[in-house]
Amino acid sequence: MVVGMATDPIAEEPTIGRLIKDAQSDISILVRKEIELAKSELKVSVTAGGTGVALLGVAAFLLLLALIMFSVALAYFIHWNGEGLDLQWAFLCVVGIYVLLAALVGFIGVRRFKKVRAPERAINQGREIPKALKGQA
Repeated sequence: MVVGMATDPIAEEPTIGRLIKDAQSDISILVRKEIELAKSELKVSVTAGGTGVALLGVAAFLLLLALIMFSVALAYFIHWNGEGLDLQWAFLCVVGIYVLLAALVGFIGVRRFKKVRAPERAINQGREIPKALKGQA
């Protein structure tokens, strides 16, 4: 009785070079897919953002018109049918109010700008990334 030899094919072991090539390919595909995802998300966000900016522009224009009408109404209120200040002085008072308001808002804005600092922690972490990739971290 002849015993037959097992004909099981030996499973092919991948080489290190093939594993590295597969890993590079997988990373490349992953990066491309992440970029595609980011592009599609940004497209939706940009569309919504564009609509939002347009609507905010319309709202700002309407507020500007309302501010002009309020200014005229305030000047006539100060004039009070001729019993208050003369009309030219009433309009100058309104201009003075806006100049004082603009100076106050500008002063507050400059103080806020002076508080702006660079993101030091994020910059330091960014400097550590190359070291981590090299295995030095």
